[in-house]
Order: sequence, then C-alpha cells, then structure tokens
Amino acid sequence: MGAGFSGLYMLHRLRELGISVLALEAAEGVGGTWLFNRYPGARCDIESIEYSYSFSDEIQQEWDWSETMPAQPEIEAYLNFVADRLDLRRDIRFNTRVTAMTFDADDAAWTLSTDTGERFVASFVVAATGILSVPLEPDIPGMDSFDGASLYTSCWPESGHPLAGKRVGVIGTGSTGVQLIPVVAREAGHLTVFQRSAAFTLPWDVRSLDSAELAELKAAYPEIRAAQREHPVGAARLSAFSLLLDMLVQPPIKSASREDQLRAIDERGVMGALNWGDIFFDIEANRMAAALYGEAVARIVKDPDTAAALVPSHPFGCKRPIIDQGYYETYNRDNVTLADLRRGPIREITPTGIATEQRHHDLDVIIYATGFDAMIGALSRIDVKGRDGRTLREVWDAEGPTSYLGLQVAGFPNLFIVQAPGSPSAATNFIAALEQHVEWIGDTIGHLLAGGYRTMEATLDAQREWIEHTTSLVEPTVLAHPSCNSWYNGANVPGKKRRYMAYTAGIPEYRRRCDEIAASGYPGFVLA
Repeated sequence: MGAGFSGLYMLHRLRELGISVLALEAAEGVGGTWLFNRYPGARCDIESIEYSYSFSDEIQQEWDWSETMPAQPEIEAYLNFVADRLDLRRDIRFNTRVTAMTFDADDAAWTLSTDTGERFVASFVVAATGILSVPLEPDIPGMDSFDGASLYTSCWPESGHPLAGKRVGVIGTGSTGVQLIPVVAREAGHLTVFQRSAAFTLPWDVRSLDSAELAELKAAYPEIRAAQREHPVGAARLSAFSLLLDMLVQPPIKSASREDQLRAIDERGVMGALNWGDIFFDIEANRMAAALYGEAVARIVKDPDTAAALVPSHPFGCKRPIIDQGYYETYNRDNVTLADLRRGPIREITPTGIATEQRHHDLDVIIYATGFDAMIGALSRIDVKGRDGRTLREVWDAEGPTSYLGLQVAGFPNLFIVQAPGSPSAATNFIAALEQHVEWIGDTIGHLLAGGYRTMEATLDAQREWIEHTTSLVEPTVLAHPSCNSWYNGANVPGKKRRYMAYTAGIPEYRRRCDEIAASGYPGFVLA
C-alpha cells in the first residue's frame, strides 16, 4: 500500500526476489508525501545526495540533482524518474484507496477492500503508507463560512494559487509554516501569521550544484553511502540532524560564562545559542539555551514585541529541527504581522477573515499549515482487522502507538509496516531508514516463502519489551519532559495516547538488532 519512497522501493525489491506483487496507491501518481505537499517553499532538510535511493548505482549516476537540498518539484520529478527507470508503474494500481483489510486465519491471507469496489487477496501486506501522509483537519468554528480562498499545504493546488496583492493569513508555524511564510510574504499584499507555538529554526544556505561538483559527488558515492550506513541518523553530510549530533560534543552551557554565551551568538547567531552539549539532557540547560536563542532572535527581528513572541516555550530538540531560509528576517517586512495566539487564541473564522480574542483580521486567503497525525494516522483510518476481529485502531487507542521493531504489531500476522512506531523513522534520514526496512521485509518474506511458512506474527511479550526499550532511550532526555509536546509523541492530536514514537539509538544499532533477530530464527515472532 503506497507508491511513495517506501512503496516504490518495496515493489522493486519484491519483484527482484521473484515474488508476485501489486502496489495500491490512492493518488493518481507516484510520490506520496512529495506529491501532495506542493506548497510554496516545500523543501527537504537532508542533502539531496543523501536523501535519495542508494540501492541502484545506475539511478545514482543517471539522475542529476540541481541543489544541495532539494525542493518539492525536484523530489517529485526524481520519484517519477525512478518509477519509469525501473518500469514500476505496470504493477501499481493508481486511484485505488484501501478502505478495509481483514485477516483470515484459516486461509492465512488478507482481503483488502478498496474505494473502487474491488477486492484483493494477498498472503502478505506491506503498509508503505507514510509517516506524514494524513493531515490534521483543523477544527475552528466558522471555517465553512469564509468567503475567500481556503488553502491547505498538504493538498496544495498543482497549478498554484494567485496571492499577489492579497491579504493572506497562515495558521501554523511548524516546519511547513517556516518554509512557506518567507515565500508567501514576498508575494502577498499583506501576510498575517497566526502562531500558536513558536519554532526553533536553523538558518540554512541552500545553493545550486554545478556540474563539476555534482560529478565529484557522484564519483564519491561509495564513500558517501558507507558513511551514511555508519552514521546514527543516516546523514553523514551536512543536515539538521547531523548538526544536532554535533551539539552533543560541545561544552555545556551551564558552565559557560556570560562572555562565552554572547560570543556564541556573535559568531553563529541563533545556531550559536543552541550549540551546547548539555541541552538534550538537562531541562535547566535547555531553558538557558532558549533564553540565549531569544537574544539572538532579538538581534534579527527589529520589533521587540514580535521578537519576544517568536521565542519558543518548548524544549529545543523536542520537535523536528526546521531549516530556515530567511524566516526571522521576514518579520521585518512592512507587509507582515505576527498574531501571537498565546496572548489570545483564534475564536472563529468569519466570512471576511479570522477573529482572535484580541481583534479581527480581514483576509482574502487563509492557508492552513496545521500538521499531521504522524506515524499511525494512515493505518488508523483504514479498518484493519487482525485476529479475532480486533482492529489496529482499537489496539493503538488502548495501548498507544505500539509495535515490535517498528515492523509488525501483535495480532496482525503477515502485515509488515514500513516505519511503524518504534522504528528510527522521523528521528533519522527517512530514506536511509526506509531502505533498511524494505530490505529486511523483503528478505523476511523470501525466507517465509522458501521455508513453507504461512504466517509470521509478533508476540505481545516481544512487542512490550521493544516499546519499553525505545521508551527508556528517551527517558534521560528532554524528550521525556512534560513540556515536550510534539507530533513525535502524539501530543498534537487530541485524544492520542502519548508516547515518543521513534527509535533514537540510531540506524546502525537498529540495523544490528534487526539483523541479529533474523539470523537467530526471528525470536519475538511466531512462524507457523
């Protein structure tokens, strides 16, 4: 299920193993997240050379990246190139959304129902449905009453939307908002940013790759990929994640003099405010860094009240790091206003704009950048019934986001999930992590077929132990602090059981554990 990065490689891998396979994709084309998120400014936060498939040297050599960090149109074009280069489309059913799945224990098979009225029966199902593929539906009174244009970053019109001279409101300042806002500000007549939670950002210089540099990088692919495989986040070159790891070896802020702290922001701005080795493990140190970050922001943003409102209140590291291309500078524009919702939330959407508790903002366009139901959102919205008719949604509602190895959920035999809770997923370079998943799943299905096994299922004990292990990894860090609210732990979704969902010991350690389990006959799974 799915024809994004994960689904395309899974399809190719299973075909290479000689296994009969069909991909079902709800959209009209390949690309997954990178097909729908076409909003202005959408860009990856990993270098293009590493945010790409490593399994085919032919693809590596034939595709030419144009920038150090790719924008959405280039990533979408890359995935279409891969689909054509590997002739994958002939085994993909587009415009086919899976609505329900039921496991039959007697037949050891899944029956999948779709919105086209078709049914498919398969021995094994791989859910490559994405970790950020289900946008959160905003629930604001009066949304339907707005007379202007309502746009959603997660399903941006392919042809775009004219914003020149318009009064535009953006709701949301997460990664999407931070990327979107500087671009919209350059086009809109006036932009009002509605901020509920301020973001930490990492200023970034994205540049073009010339032919000589690209040729040099292509020649170095063997070394680059080898370094990736050994790097905890699967991104050995410059990335937001690699910078975070570098911070861990820096001196602690709690022992730094005031002169040292000021020197850090003199030399590196907001990046210098966060470059301390103790801020991931000590909440007091983290708050000191946040205060210093506020001083750095105040050096960029001219209006003191706006600068103060842009200082985050959550711990740094709690949310995904955001690459920033002129975000804070945008608030110095005469046509940009920040509405700090911490001073007064949105009361309602009116026919002519947005009313907060403080005032009414007249608008022509409202852009919703309100986030995703991460990790489990896609599968939770499918009626997935395993043994005894229990649904996956019921399991995750009752027990929280859970799995064994981030690959299977107890009670759902022969259902493999790419990047389930408890996998490296969004705490790493997603492509490096998914390649390991796809290869492990492919090899495992091949082993089951060769050995005459009909079912493979995670045990409850192994699942419980794995979640306890993944949870213990974050307990000594600020990620476990009560003030850490993010989509990583489900705090952005009302009613979602709170649990940090990513495996944080790094891809190499995760790969070692998965390989060890496979080599030992799959302990923690029942093969029948």
